[in-house]
Amino acid sequence: MSVDRIQNLLEQAFPASEVEVEDRTGGGDHFQVVVASARFDGLSLLEQHRLVNEALAAPLADGTIHELRIRTKGNQ
Repeated sequence: MSVDRIQNLLEQAFPASEVEVEDRTGGGDHFQVVVASARFDGLSLLEQHRLVNEALAAPLADGTIHELRIRTKGNQ
């Protein structure tokens, strides 16, 4: 899976947010994402990560993404 595809999925789920995606190994299946969004304000870290996982549910479910490291932050 390409970095651009993941970036697009996250930008659709979190419009007007800061999104960074890194292919950690170069193999296209291990990624680190950083998402900063006002949507996270007031949510626990677990709830924030759940939202990111929901946005990437399809590639996670079909195994396209093998490993995903998530960093989130609100805009407070």
